Amino acid sequence: MRLTLPLILLSLLLVGCSGDESVSPETTPAPWVRTVAVQSHDSAWVKLSGTVKGRHEIPVSFQVPGRILERHVDAGQRVVAGQLLFQLDTRDLMATVRVAEAEVKTAEAALAIARSELKRQQQLVERDFVSRQTLDRFELALREAESHRDAALAVLAQARNGLGYAKLAADRAGVLTEVSAEPGQVVAVGQTLAVLVEEGPLEVEVYLAEGVRPPEGGKLQLEDRVLPLSLREVAGAADPQSRSWRARYRIEQPSDALSLGMVVQVLLNQDQQGVTLSVPLGALDERSGGPQVWQVLGGKAQPVPVEVLSLESEQARIRASLAEGSRIIALGTHLLTPGMDVREQAQ
Repeated sequence: MRLTLPLILLSLLLVGCSGDESVSPETTPAPWVRTVAVQSHDSAWVKLSGTVKGRHEIPVSFQVPGRILERHVDAGQRVVAGQLLFQLDTRDLMATVRVAEAEVKTAEAALAIARSELKRQQQLVERDFVSRQTLDRFELALREAESHRDAALAVLAQARNGLGYAKLAADRAGVLTEVSAEPGQVVAVGQTLAVLVEEGPLEVEVYLAEGVRPPEGGKLQLEDRVLPLSLREVAGAADPQSRSWRARYRIEQPSDALSLGMVVQVLLNQDQQGVTLSVPLGALDERSGGPQVWQVLGGKAQPVPVEVLSLESEQARIRASLAEGSRIIALGTHLLTPGMDVREQAQ
C-alpha cells in the first residue's frame, strides 16, 4: 500500500508530460507595415525666366564711314543672302577714287620717265661718256618709280573697295531683330546698325546667380508641351553690374510656338547626377551598412541603399535607385530584416 501511491503519482506525471509535447505551437502572423510613395524633390529644379535667342546673332555695320543715304529694311524683317540693307552717300568715296586714279597716272608717268632716262644712260655708258656709278643711280631711281606706281595702284584698289562698301548687303539669310540706323545719320566704321539672327536652331538665354554652377540640362515649359534643354555656353565672366552669369541652352526640339525675343519659363535641374527623392525621416534606416530604406517586394521587406543629401524637419532628400512613386516602409524600419514577411498597409 505504501508503494502504490507513489507509482500512481509517477504515472500521472508521465502522462501529463507526454500530453504537453503533442500540443502544436500557434503560428505568428506577419506584421503590418505602413508604406508611402516616394516623391520627386521640388527643390532639385530652379525656375527662371529666359529669352529666346538665335544661335548666331551678327551685328551689321559698314566697313567705311559716311552718311546713310537709304535704308531698305525694318526690324523683324526676314532677309535673304545678298539683299541690300543700307546705302551710304558715295560722293566722298568717289572723290577718293578719283584722287587715287590721279596718283596712279602720276606714278606711271614718273615710271615712264625713269625708264627712258635709264635707257639713255645705258647708251652713254656703252660709249664711255658716263661712269658705271652714274648708271647705278638711274637704276635705283627706276626701282623707286616702280614702287611708287605699285603703292598708287594699291591705294586705288582700296578706294574702289571702299566705294563698293557703300552698299551694305546681308551675307546670309535670317531675321533682323534690331534696326537702329536712319537715313541722314553719319556712322563710323564698325558701328552697329542692325542685328541679323541667322536662320537655324533657337536657344534660351538665362542669367544665374553668382556662385551657382549652370546645370547641364533643363526643360522649357510651353502651354501644350515641354521642350528639353541642354547647356551650350557659359559666359567667361559675371556681368559687372548684376554679378550674374549668362548661360545659353539649346532647345533640342523645334516648336512653331517660339519666336525670337520671346520670354519663356525655364526649369533647370540643379541636381547634376539625377533627380532626387523626398521620403519621411522615419523611413531612413541607418544601421550597419550605411543608410537605406525598405521596399516591400512580393510580401517581403528588402533594403535599398540610398545617399542622404539633406535632412529637413519631417522629410529627407535622398538619391537612390528608386523610381518616383515607388512605395517604401515609413515606420519601424529598425525592426526589419532582409526577406522578412510583412503585410503592406498603404498610406
